[in-house]
Amino acid sequence: MKNNLLNIEKNIEEVLKRSGRTGDKVHIIAVTKTVGVDKINEAIELGLTNIGENRTQELVEKYDIIGNKAKYHMIGHLQTNKVKTIIDKVALVHSLDRLSLAKELDKRAKKHGIIVDTLVQVNVAEEESKFGLKLDEVIPFLEKILKYDSIRVKGLMTIAPFVEDAEEVRWVFKELRRFSEVIKNKDYTNVKMEILSMGMTNDYQVAIEEGSNMIRIGTGIFGQRKYR
Repeated sequence: MKNNLLNIEKNIEEVLKRSGRTGDKVHIIAVTKTVGVDKINEAIELGLTNIGENRTQELVEKYDIIGNKAKYHMIGHLQTNKVKTIIDKVALVHSLDRLSLAKELDKRAKKHGIIVDTLVQVNVAEEESKFGLKLDEVIPFLEKILKYDSIRVKGLMTIAPFVEDAEEVRWVFKELRRFSEVIKNKDYTNVKMEILSMGMTNDYQVAIEEGSNMIRIGTGIFGQRKYR
């Protein structure tokens, strides 16, 4: 795991250098789906304090054992009826993609007296198998959720189609970056474009070249896993 992380950090440094972004920070979210607590603690010891979970149940179970040694990111599809279980445990929800979820996040955040940080999930490639808003749905969606003052949109997230050659999905990352600039210029209240969460094990280098500052890495850190 240590060697894996060193390789990723070296790659990030090289990509930033050749992209003219030397000194920029790229946050690594360690994707811990099916990863045991011992392994997660080992990752935390190596400095990986942002962990991403796809399932609310797994997030809660790990949170109860690991506690506040890490920041927890909800990176998977979030069911409205599960919001109450994670609202006070997550640093960032990456998968805000519908009004019902925005309403529930706002309601639960108010009950806890907190503001919940979120990313809007965008399905740039419009894959039927993936969640997220289409690009042309994002601005109307943002304008509808401005009234929810316990939600803070920090940026955008996308998952590119899985391909062997990451060059084939460069356009996805380029398009999201371009679109984030369009949103930034609108200067909405409670909407910032500080985070572009894009790039996973197979395509993170291309994503960073196109402006990503948050990558979600599972296999690249923990190796292949069996998903149950």
